[in-house]
Amino acid sequence: MRDELEHLLQPAEDRRLQALITALVDAERPESLITYTRGAKARDLLTRIGSRELDLTHAAFDALPSSTAAEHLRALLTHHGVLPNRGSDPVAAFKTWLAGRLSTLPDDGTRSSIEQFATWRHLRRIREREHDDSRNLTTVTHAAKQEITEAGKFLTWLRDAHDVGPNGIQQAHVDEYLSTGTTTRRHIRNYLHWLDPSPTRRFRKIDAPHRVANSTPIVTQEQRLQMVRNCLELDQVVLSTRIAGLILLLWAQPLNRIVMLRRRDLSPRVDGLYLTFGTVPSIVPPELADTFGDYFAHPSNQQTGNTGTDWLFPGTRAGRHLHENTLGERLKVLGIDAQRARNATLQDLVRQVDARSLIDLLGYSGTIITLHAARAGTPMADYVDLRQPR
Repeated sequence: MRDELEHLLQPAEDRRLQALITALVDAERPESLITYTRGAKARDLLTRIGSRELDLTHAAFDALPSSTAAEHLRALLTHHGVLPNRGSDPVAAFKTWLAGRLSTLPDDGTRSSIEQFATWRHLRRIREREHDDSRNLTTVTHAAKQEITEAGKFLTWLRDAHDVGPNGIQQAHVDEYLSTGTTTRRHIRNYLHWLDPSPTRRFRKIDAPHRVANSTPIVTQEQRLQMVRNCLELDQVVLSTRIAGLILLLWAQPLNRIVMLRRRDLSPRVDGLYLTFGTVPSIVPPELADTFGDYFAHPSNQQTGNTGTDWLFPGTRAGRHLHENTLGERLKVLGIDAQRARNATLQDLVRQVDARSLIDLLGYSGTIITLHAARAGTPMADYVDLRQPR
């Protein structure tokens, strides 16, 4: 591994490259890195670094054609300190995406309106959340992209169908647009509120209804218990997937929160092992404490380039956590439909635990807990004034 990297990177007196080579050589599974370095795209990039054709800067990587190989290498260099940490990767990726998206919009008032909406409605909020460890910025930026994209489509349709720009939008235009397309068009709602920021719906001139699910997908409690058994008994499935499945099935945590768990969220105490999802730690069932403790002592994906990470569910890309969509696909091997199983778990929990305790333990809002309590037919006496902190 060392010979391979020194041949490609030509470190000479460059201490950054020397440190990178040492970090990679110390990996427990160097064969995976050898395979990576011999891939055509990765080898070309490493060779260009060695010849000093590719500078070790984020600007140089930004100028490269978009590719998985380039982003994988950038993450590896950043994780090991060769490139500076420039903040959240999802935020940087969102800015790049936004520039590309704006370039596709017509310069007839559409582009400027969407740019202002994206900047003041979304980019500002994303930056505010950038350093909040409890937020999955991949989820946040995905939602922002969807709203920006749908708003752009709406303005393009408005100009083509009625030759009207953002300042001329009427409620009749909105109603026509929503009635002639798919339900994803309702994502223009926040754009309309940004255009018409009246404090209450009563005074708004333009509005769009919430997108409401027609049904609540759910599994039976018998099916949920079988999923728990699968997590415990199917040893051929990797432990990280089974642990994530148990967190979903026991504590109703959404996938975007599970992948965000860090080592500090696990705390061994005299009376047992605790996991923190909300403001109050939740005890791991004693029967599972050893299994959880063994995994969290040695999380997966740390034997190659992602060594020393703080994530409990590391991804394959250095310094990153596992992507929620990847986790969702892996859980299917255990027969787990994440959305249906989470709804079943929440409905079971609201029958057993009072609302305030669930909010503190699970990190959910009072609105969500109240909604599931109503669906479960739970008496609502304990679900009063949940919007106020204790």
